[in-house]
Amino acid sequence: MMSKNILDRLRARLLRGIAMISCLAVLASCGGGGGSASPTPVGPGDSGAGSGSGNSAGGGGETGPDFSDVDDSFQAFIDSDSVFDGISYVLVNSEGVMHTAVFGDHTEETVVLLASTSKVPAVMTILALEDDPSIEFSISAPVSTYLAYDGSYADRTVEQMVSNTSGIPGLRLLPGYGSATGPTLEDFNHLCQFGSQAFFNFESCGQTLVQNELPTSRPAGSVYDYGGSQWQIAGVTASTVANATWNQLVDQYLGAPCDLEVFTFGNPWESPESFTGAVDTLAGVTNPNIEGGAITNMADYAKLLQVHLNGGFCGETRVLSEEAIASMQADRGGLVTTNATPYGMGWWIRTDLPGVFTDPGAFGAVSFIDVNRGIGGYMAIDEYGDDADSGAPPEFFIGQAIPAIQSAWDAAQ
Repeated sequence: MMSKNILDRLRARLLRGIAMISCLAVLASCGGGGGSASPTPVGPGDSGAGSGSGNSAGGGGETGPDFSDVDDSFQAFIDSDSVFDGISYVLVNSEGVMHTAVFGDHTEETVVLLASTSKVPAVMTILALEDDPSIEFSISAPVSTYLAYDGSYADRTVEQMVSNTSGIPGLRLLPGYGSATGPTLEDFNHLCQFGSQAFFNFESCGQTLVQNELPTSRPAGSVYDYGGSQWQIAGVTASTVANATWNQLVDQYLGAPCDLEVFTFGNPWESPESFTGAVDTLAGVTNPNIEGGAITNMADYAKLLQVHLNGGFCGETRVLSEEAIASMQADRGGLVTTNATPYGMGWWIRTDLPGVFTDPGAFGAVSFIDVNRGIGGYMAIDEYGDDADSGAPPEFFIGQAIPAIQSAWDAAQ
């Protein structure tokens, strides 16, 4: 069973993550923050007290964008925070990787827990399944179309679930999801989606989520409510349609065509500190958490971002249709009547940065695309302890680094 302490930490981390992510969605109105979240930018060539390294595939100055000022800001961020030992980022365009930089104890091979930065790849997997002409599946159909059981949430669609508009209570209701101490699976109820132990079964948990209505449930399409059970139901539905495990789907539609090295899903939430960076230390791979269980290195996530910038391809292989890519960016969360929030499917829509879409996670990772400039990027962090201010890296990246990346790109055009 999950211990009470584990549940308390899970609740605290996820709820803190929700607050952080919601704040980032409207960063300007949340204030700039202080301390380590907003380090003083350093000048060109001044890398501060620490050490970092950057590599631009297109060179700098006259031959391509010069991201040295961005690198300096990353170094300043690390130097100003005693908790974070390393940070890294990669920038891409439609043709490939433009720039990578690593700082502190990070290398280009560092593998990290993504938390909610898993959401964009999760949606990519689901939409690739829908694109597959050999599969009869539509994200706009009720999940009852594909599941062998009925339930309170069987009338909701996968499209509603991965846009957080299904009316199923999100992570805000985590304290009411179930009992962390069991003792029965029925007592765990919706908390089964965060369990890494062997008695938590992916398919059975999905059925539990569909059939057990939570307090404060709302009609589909009426409210924006971030994360939680709706995402797990979406993943279970996709796996059921394909008669495959979730990770088999990910490997088929993303891993193999994109030649991903380590990207996979597990369930680290009971003890994220147990993940060492080695793939075989990822817990819960048989009950993967769809919205927040993935791991990656920089190269893998860079390939996934390129799909959104090059019309849907990994190399010569089409991974997603152009229609699917556009659909992920179309606002759904901002169209509801309650708690309207600009959100597509997996992507937060940045109203303060036109053309920018972000996917931040509770452990501090962030991915973004800028469709106006045709660029994107991913930032990695690997501090999972309670002492880490997981909101600081995304606030720095979205509030400071992305505008600096945009400026460097614009200056080279």
